Amino acid sequence: MAKKSKNQNTVVKVYHGYGHAKDLVLYGHVLQEKSFLQKTYTDNAFINFINLVRLFFIRPVPNVKVRLNWNEHFFFTNTESDGFFKFEWQSDIEILAGWHDVSVDLLNTDEKIINTGKGKVFVPHSTQYGFISDIDDTVLISHSGTTGKKLWSMFSKNPRSRKTFADVVNFYELLAKVYTEKAVPNPFFYISSSEWNLYDYLNEFFKFNKLPKGVFLLNNIKKWYQLFDLGNTKHLGKFNRIERVLKVFPAQKFILLGDNSQSDPEIYKLIADKYPQQIFAIYIRNISVEKFTVTTEILGSINKKGIHTLLYKHASEAILHSKSVGLIG
Repeated sequence: MAKKSKNQNTVVKVYHGYGHAKDLVLYGHVLQEKSFLQKTYTDNAFINFINLVRLFFIRPVPNVKVRLNWNEHFFFTNTESDGFFKFEWQSDIEILAGWHDVSVDLLNTDEKIINTGKGKVFVPHSTQYGFISDIDDTVLISHSGTTGKKLWSMFSKNPRSRKTFADVVNFYELLAKVYTEKAVPNPFFYISSSEWNLYDYLNEFFKFNKLPKGVFLLNNIKKWYQLFDLGNTKHLGKFNRIERVLKVFPAQKFILLGDNSQSDPEIYKLIADKYPQQIFAIYIRNISVEKFTVTTEILGSINKKGIHTLLYKHASEAILHSKSVGLIG
């Protein structure tokens, strides 16, 4: 009997990429088997717990060759120890603003295709605003500051039963449409300490709640035995992911949206200190009463740089502020 190839059942998972002709970025993972994709939804807490846990029973495939196919031009790289891969390349042709299809092939040692993953790359108008948003407790009610509530929300509910904050969908829809064409909304980058395991989960939550389609930039993939340490990766990674986006779009103005349940104000201040010309406004949702004073002080120091700031409780306040500074017409 022929020996079964270790790559025979592997799949290529491709995440949404972003960029422009001179700097395009795409991420993904190669996994031993297809990750669990939920198709039915229930209010049963036990079933939701099992479904979430299944997202962490994954087997990454390290050190295998993958090939990006971009307009019949090929680029190559190898997966890292956790199956992660990244492509960064330039296009030899101009690219229209909007979403563009892309594919990534998994190759064997003979350069034969084992499997292919499909994805998309978003190219915004160069004159558009860009929006960088946290997810937990900025958009998605997560109780990040309280471990027990956080774990209960995550494990007992499904992506369709998780709740957004009131008015946040309306706020983000207004931001997505400002000063642009309906067919090409403003780019949204959802940068979180959550792990790549939750990519499909978050995609479903955003799609179900009709939040703007965007690029997710998440944290290193984790295994099942790390379940109770979710979202606790050091926040330096979040700073680096935001910085990477700013470097790809140096001529654009960005709006940062977050909350004060963890470290967003401190991270956003570091960004504002380093890239003051690129930041138009910073919005922080006031989740932690204990951090109200220190958050106010941080935003006050940022405001002195000519960057608009707001500490708010309800998105309706952020909408009014956005209109007052000309962000929403």
